[in-house]
Amino acid sequence: MIPVNTPLLNGNEKKYLNECIDTGWVSSEGPFVARFEKEMASYTGREFAIACANGSAALDIAVKALGFQKGDEVIMPSFTIISCAQALIGQGITPVLVDNDFYTFNMSADAIEGKITQKTKAIMIVHIYGLSVDIDPIIALAKKHNLKIIEDAAQMHGQEYKGKKCGSFGDISIFSFYPNKLITTGEGGMILTDNENLYERSKSLRNLCFGKERFIHEELGWNYRMTNMQAALGVAQLEQINKFVKKKRNMGKKYNELLNGIKAINLPIAKTSYCENIYWVYAITLKNNYKKNVKDVVNELGALGVGTRPFFYPIHLQPVLKKMGFFANEKLPNSEKLYARGFYIPSGLGLTEEEIEKVSDVLHKVLI
Repeated sequence: MIPVNTPLLNGNEKKYLNECIDTGWVSSEGPFVARFEKEMASYTGREFAIACANGSAALDIAVKALGFQKGDEVIMPSFTIISCAQALIGQGITPVLVDNDFYTFNMSADAIEGKITQKTKAIMIVHIYGLSVDIDPIIALAKKHNLKIIEDAAQMHGQEYKGKKCGSFGDISIFSFYPNKLITTGEGGMILTDNENLYERSKSLRNLCFGKERFIHEELGWNYRMTNMQAALGVAQLEQINKFVKKKRNMGKKYNELLNGIKAINLPIAKTSYCENIYWVYAITLKNNYKKNVKDVVNELGALGVGTRPFFYPIHLQPVLKKMGFFANEKLPNSEKLYARGFYIPSGLGLTEEEIEKVSDVLHKVLI
């Protein structure tokens, strides 16, 4: 079986992990945490970075740091992971959903403006699968209506929008370092901002909101700290980010060449006017006239040794949120169609060229 993702850990990962073990600095107090934060801030062009336990934790912190009130609304895409909505709902904030474009997979300013009300306080930008959101029109909308921007760049390590790094556009931005990301720490996340108040508040929320005197708390936060061992992995991975970005794009180009003749599928868009695809995952959709459904296709691929993953299940259809009374009678056809017709194939950094060719051969057999 060729798995959907295999991480690449061939740099200084072992060296830095051994340093943690040899020095005894394995907790969140170790020096690699501050180093990882400083280097991520520098790489993305940010003033401040706060390492944390995972990407979902980063969203929780980012939302709370902005100081929204219960009943406030935040506009976000339906086609994304549930963590984005959970970070809002868990703090009494109402997610207002927009549909995603079927071909770029991303939200757009055109879908957002009609959703803005007096209760709207922010827009959550979520970059999906490899292309960035077209950010400038959304920033213009946010300025026009005095809204904050939360940027979820979990999948966008190394991606640029018009030459500027993703992760640098929001009032507050986040990354995830799950094993399928370009940079992995096993689990892990990062909050980034240029605002010193948001930085200090995020640091406090990450660490249980300890006050000036230890164990005295004026507010509830979380134990969302990153360990020194995780950060050691992150430092080693960040050292290779340019190589990783180049490899991802080469993998995407190779797949494009090998799969171009399959009439049953839409290949991912290689480039837009504002960014070049980073191919975080190689995401494809079945064309309307193709008779097999996604479940049949992925089962056949799996039987022939090719791992796959489904696309995101739309937020407005999530059973748990429906039970809570959200999104009654909501219809967002592109998000629904993306789930029904989309999946992605092996595209981790550890994937070899021979494996890419095997995956291509199997796809040609199945998608006839």
